[in-house]
Amino acid sequence: MKTATAWLGRTHQGLREKAIRWITRGQRPEGRQLTLDRRCIYILPTRQGYTFALVLVVMLLGAINYSNSMAFMLTFLLAALGANSMWHTHRNLLGLRITRQPATPVFAGQTAQFTYTVDNPSRVSRRGLLLEAPEQSPTEFSVGARENTPVTLNLRARRRGVLRPGRLRLHTRYPLGLFRAWSWLNFDESLLIYPQPIPVEQTPSGDGEDTEPQATRNRAGEEFTGVRAYAPGDSPRRLDWKALARTGDMYTKEFHELQGGQTWLDWEHLPAADVETRLSMLCHLVLEAHGKKLRFGLRMPGVEIEPATGERHRQRCLEQLACFALPAGESP
Repeated sequence: MKTATAWLGRTHQGLREKAIRWITRGQRPEGRQLTLDRRCIYILPTRQGYTFALVLVVMLLGAINYSNSMAFMLTFLLAALGANSMWHTHRNLLGLRITRQPATPVFAGQTAQFTYTVDNPSRVSRRGLLLEAPEQSPTEFSVGARENTPVTLNLRARRRGVLRPGRLRLHTRYPLGLFRAWSWLNFDESLLIYPQPIPVEQTPSGDGEDTEPQATRNRAGEEFTGVRAYAPGDSPRRLDWKALARTGDMYTKEFHELQGGQTWLDWEHLPAADVETRLSMLCHLVLEAHGKKLRFGLRMPGVEIEPATGERHRQRCLEQLACFALPAGESP
């Protein structure tokens, strides 16, 4: 019995997905912003709406049978109310502008956040709006007249790689719940999921070079270390303009580079056999080396990143770990 129920559920879900793809076949994935017009808004009665329509039919038949003018008036008044409700439900979505915001990569096991800004350019407030991702609970929100509000969807990042929220649905039953209006939001977006960091009991050794950084020299580099008083001859690109605007005093930003010490994070030296565990160990080592401001490089099968420091280098290494051995079509 459970097997038959599961089969029916999968069949229903598959047919539903095919129907959605056929309905939205003319809608291409949007880059960053989408405005809802009449062509992409759909509306149908809810279960309560069908019940309401059935009651109206019964009332009309009763009014005709008894030739009761008051019954006719009540029936037509309720029918007008239902028609007006349909118009308001459709208008609750019409003209909304949805803009996706940049998403921040997370580690496997954490919660990924996809944020969208919903802008209402009209003079009428939009209430009872719900935004949901596939197989996720909807997030309810409202947007005031000529205002915008951010809406965040929380998705569980179960494994490393590329996470795509899929086709989103923005829908509403406002004001009476007799009709449901909805629109499909299909953004061309993805989010990198880094491997979950796993501590390494024994840090892999490098290639014989000193792994501890020596003292920094006062020369240009990638690491921001602070500010100092302005001296004549300093480059204008190094000036701290924000501090100048705030205090009226001139300061120069200092960027130092670690000299001498460097280490290699090598795939072959890890005390693990399976791929995912090694990636998680390398992820932990990358974070640890970056936190200690070490000059480190990364060696993996088919990948070698030269030793460097800084946030950009850390991000590059983590991206290689997240996308390691993924099919070409899965990379963001």
